[in-house]
Amino acid sequence: MLNKQLLNVKDLYVDVEDKEILHGVDLSIGEGETHVLMGPNGTGKSTFGYALMGNPRYTVKSGEIWFKGKNITAEPVNERAKDGIFLSFQNPLEIPGVTLSSFIRNALEQKTGKRIKLWDFKKDLEKTMAILQMDPSYAERDLNVGFSGGEKKKAEILQLLMLKPSLAILDETDSGLDVDAVRTVSAGIEEYQKTCKGSLIVITHSTKILEALNVDYTHVMVEGRIIKTGDASLVEEINENGFGSYETQEQ
Repeated sequence: MLNKQLLNVKDLYVDVEDKEILHGVDLSIGEGETHVLMGPNGTGKSTFGYALMGNPRYTVKSGEIWFKGKNITAEPVNERAKDGIFLSFQNPLEIPGVTLSSFIRNALEQKTGKRIKLWDFKKDLEKTMAILQMDPSYAERDLNVGFSGGEKKKAEILQLLMLKPSLAILDETDSGLDVDAVRTVSAGIEEYQKTCKGSLIVITHSTKILEALNVDYTHVMVEGRIIKTGDASLVEEINENGFGSYETQEQ
């Protein structure tokens, strides 16, 4: 039985600073599905993620983005976040003066439109931080300020688990992490799959983070186009052969 459609991207062309990066991308994602987007560096994978999130620097020249049956192509970032789209960054920003705890609580209140009782919130936050093996003291530290690369990525997965978005776009979440950090972050993403039942787009050129995940579809992007789609076995094929044959196909 096919899952109900959550995201439908139709013939998407995207410019960055007047240069066309995406050239007619089509992608459909069902509820609860995990899709992996792979390809060589500089091929448009991150551009696709930012365009889905509505970053104003990424201009949609033509095509449409439909989410939960609604055309969100012209919708601003904050509305997409309220709708249930989440994007993790390759290099998470530092925000001095705003604690990790208050940032997440504020984001939750913005998303739900309701005040959240501090006691209940703190209990949930503590429980979720334990899943990620995070020191509870990080909750009261300024967001990402002085955090290591691994701590920043854990903080993002913490936000993912607390916000419970319908669609999470993870952009190179395993980049620069050691083996232990990758394992912990993977456990957090696996927890999201199990408890939130949300959909995932995992953007990566590595495969370490995929080992613990149940992957439904794998897409190969080269030069701003998705040129092949397959199941989880396509990840293994890329592991063995690299992207060379796909780059040749595109030329």
